[in-house]
Amino acid sequence: MKLKMTRKTSTRKIARLTKKIRIRKTVNGTPERPRLCVFRSAKHMYAQIVDDVAATTILTVSSLKLDEGKSGKELATLVGKELAKIAISKGIKNVVFDRNGFIYHGRVQALADGAREGGLNF
Repeated sequence: MKLKMTRKTSTRKIARLTKKIRIRKTVNGTPERPRLCVFRSAKHMYAQIVDDVAATTILTVSSLKLDEGKSGKELATLVGKELAKIAISKGIKNVVFDRNGFIYHGRVQALADGAREGGLNF
C-alpha cells in the first residue's frame, strides 16, 4: 500500500500514516477477537470495534455524544469505559488494540486504560 501525498500534507501526518500501514500488517480483527480502533482529533476521541474478516463495524463510541464538560484524558477515559460497557453487553470481552499510528501516550493511553477498567482484555 502506497501513500499519496500532496504538497499540503504535513510530515507529521505522513509519519502517522506510515506507522498505521506498518501496524495494520500485523493487527487484524477476527470474530473471536475484534479490533479496537482509536482515532484522536484535536478536540474529540473516537473508538470503534471492527471485525476485519466480515469487514463490519460492530460498535462505535465517540466523545461527541459523551460531552459532559470534561476534556482531554478524562473524556478519553469516559469513551473507553462506555465502549467497554457496550462491548460486554454485546458479548465481546477480548479485543486487539489498534492505536492507528498514534503514539501510545496521553489520550490514547487513557482510552485504553478506561477500556481495561470497563472489563475489556487486550
